[in-house]
Amino acid sequence: MATPDEIDEQLLGPGAPFETTTEPVLGAPTQVFKTRHPSLRTYLENSVGFGDAEYAIFGDRRLSFAGHARAVASVAAALQDRFGVQHGDRVAILAANCPEWLIAFWATTSLGAIAVGLNGWWTGDEILYGVGDSQPKVLVADRKRLTRLRGTDPQVPVVEIESEFAALEAHLPGASLPLTPIAEDDGAIILYTSGTTGRPKGAVQTHRNVVALISLTTMGGLRNIMRSPPSPDDAPPPPPTCLYVTNPLFHVSGLHTAAIMAMANGLRSVWNMGRFDAVRTMQTIEREKCTSWAAMNTVAWRVLNHPDFGKYDLSSIRQLGGGGAPTSPELQRRIREGFPALGESGGHLGHGYGSTETGALATMIGGEEWAQFPDSVGRPLPTVELEIRDENDSKLPDGEEGEILVRSPLIMRGYWNRPEATAETITKDRWLRTGDVGRLHDGRLYLASRRRDLILRASENVYPVEIENRLEEHPDVAEAAVFGVPHQELGQEVKAAVVPRDGRTLDPGQLAAFVAETLAYYKVPAHWDIRSNALPRNAAGKVLKQVLSGEAESSFIEE
Repeated sequence: MATPDEIDEQLLGPGAPFETTTEPVLGAPTQVFKTRHPSLRTYLENSVGFGDAEYAIFGDRRLSFAGHARAVASVAAALQDRFGVQHGDRVAILAANCPEWLIAFWATTSLGAIAVGLNGWWTGDEILYGVGDSQPKVLVADRKRLTRLRGTDPQVPVVEIESEFAALEAHLPGASLPLTPIAEDDGAIILYTSGTTGRPKGAVQTHRNVVALISLTTMGGLRNIMRSPPSPDDAPPPPPTCLYVTNPLFHVSGLHTAAIMAMANGLRSVWNMGRFDAVRTMQTIEREKCTSWAAMNTVAWRVLNHPDFGKYDLSSIRQLGGGGAPTSPELQRRIREGFPALGESGGHLGHGYGSTETGALATMIGGEEWAQFPDSVGRPLPTVELEIRDENDSKLPDGEEGEILVRSPLIMRGYWNRPEATAETITKDRWLRTGDVGRLHDGRLYLASRRRDLILRASENVYPVEIENRLEEHPDVAEAAVFGVPHQELGQEVKAAVVPRDGRTLDPGQLAAFVAETLAYYKVPAHWDIRSNALPRNAAGKVLKQVLSGEAESSFIEE
């Protein structure tokens, strides 16, 4: 059996299918795959060759590759003819996971336009912000999310999925896919990510970014297969790959590593619809014989701890991975026990580190390596450069903690209409400042902490300042600080420390309702600390959240 280095040479070396080279990307020298597709539309064009094989299954609705391509061509023509969508324009999509989400996405990107995946968990106020920020030519949305607008006009044409999308699919039967020229660094996708300024920022990802990610994940899958011990001669052939997807399409985990990945490789995908349900998940995996599941920590925890776990045949799952919040060693152990096929030939348990800004992935770890180094998030992937820097932006030696910076062809082009925020995040030579603190040891990355203020609730990014700003709009609130507290299932929950104005009283229930009026439910604090004294601060006036959380005692004496 070949060694890992020999396998990498076969995959990445000169003349290999994933040979790497250095080319300028947006003015900076960057490692890239030498052979690559020029745009996302190439995957769509190639998918016609998969014919009537199933691409995506949503409940009782089954979409073939050929049927999907026909629908995309008609919808692309409708977007162009009815709404004037051209190269570089935006089309916003706001819906639960459904076939129309996929069709609208591929139709948009095939035109060289930019698909804006709005967060399906947003409130009406947040939806209006996202539409106003991205300025789409049209908003494609489902009825449930449109209801959240409560009659407010989003100031753009709207296609309601339930009643109007079918007309787009029937607009031009037999249409050909668009031929609009698309450059690698043209924008393809905008996904919104919370930021320290309090309002979400739109991360612009290019065709190059996403194609690079698909190349990486495809290469990684081949690498895992080649590194697995050979199966016995009398072993039955492995079942065809079938992805089970519980992540939303407005996340890189659902859109990039599931929907686009399946399109690129002719894979079957089965999609969770609506709120996550552990029993329905187990029933679906058993019925559809799903082989791969990108289970975030929260949903894996819910399945493993459900009283019916063990009543369903989940033995088809041979690949299980996740991202977002780090996976504790204990949860890793539980997953290996609950899904024993992960340890068999061809099985794999893995974890990735990355963000929307880094194009989903920067490092990866799995298999025996993860079992041996359970606290690590792995080594940088091919074409990914990683550095640890201090506050003076100097590169730190092995073992020292500092900010994690990443450079790769996956790095977003920048934030939509936010040149200042882009300049703060991406250096002139295209290194992205993640805001995460970590260290490198023997080539592996270890996270020392999450983003300094970021709360990771069930892999959803929650920035406290957005909630603090809302709380301080309350007429009875003098000041507020928000931080994360540990939670076994969700990873973290949101806690708020609030000080009332003189002579006022505060009710946690009323405060929660006030926050929920403008922010998504997962941002509403689950824990409250109504304080009678001012919040502890340092000499510069910054609230000492580590004091509020009990992690430290204040060393400052307020005068």
